[in-house]
Amino acid sequence: MLGAIRCVTVCAPDLQHIEAVYRETLEYRTVEQSEVSRAQAAAWEAPAMEGAATLIMSPAVADDFHFRFIKRPADPRYIPLTTWGWNAAELMVQNVDAMALRIPGSGFELVGEPRDLSFCADIRAMQIRGPGDEILYLTEFKKDVPGLNVPKARSVVDRTFIVIVGGPSMQPLQDFYNRTFGIAQVPVVESRITMLSKALGKSVETLYPIAALALSGQSLIEVDEMPPTVGARKCDTGMLPPGIAIVSFDCDAIPPTATLLKSNSLPYANRKAAVLRGPAHELIELIATR
Repeated sequence: MLGAIRCVTVCAPDLQHIEAVYRETLEYRTVEQSEVSRAQAAAWEAPAMEGAATLIMSPAVADDFHFRFIKRPADPRYIPLTTWGWNAAELMVQNVDAMALRIPGSGFELVGEPRDLSFCADIRAMQIRGPGDEILYLTEFKKDVPGLNVPKARSVVDRTFIVIVGGPSMQPLQDFYNRTFGIAQVPVVESRITMLSKALGKSVETLYPIAALALSGQSLIEVDEMPPTVGARKCDTGMLPPGIAIVSFDCDAIPPTATLLKSNSLPYANRKAAVLRGPAHELIELIATR
């Protein structure tokens, strides 16, 4: 089964800029700088990325989660939340309203003001857009919410605990994660997703089928069924896609269909790793726990 989210990989044109923005605004710290290896590029089916500069950053007081930024030219065709694939990462924070005060002039763009969630006033969230066109949700739990097993924020901004994948149809997405990793299928609910509606030019009252797949390690994958007008993310041949390109998870059993990957760099840390694609063409990295 899939476990904790260990790394979110974002393609960005200026690593120095993104390093400064994450350090000064989110209080993340740099833990490694290197280059994409031939083995990584091959496993990702992105040979043109070999040798690209990489930057690994972690929360202020923890080493169990990383953002990996990979240098890649900006793609003017890419508009966040308008394609299939990994569309957003949700991070646990200690105080959402305090974070909102840091955003103006920071290099992040505020795209969703802090507000309590409609179904639970004990959860408060906001949304920002980063220098690599990555969409981040910053979420504060004012107190424990029964039925939700989520981590506590250990620093101003802590790790990603939810990733959001959009695809053309709900059932193939749920079927894939159930068949491949044993993740239980869950009831689908209809929900407003204001940022998605704005990105697609739809009414903010539009409802989308979504499902929250529970992983081990206090993590979740939110699966969003996107409208028929949405398609695959455009990507130049041999490159990683723009925006959030890869999500890496702990995994207790590597599926036989995955491509093995050997690397000493973070986030693998000398553990067995592998790569496969999901039904929305999302790149999934698996880091063996045994």
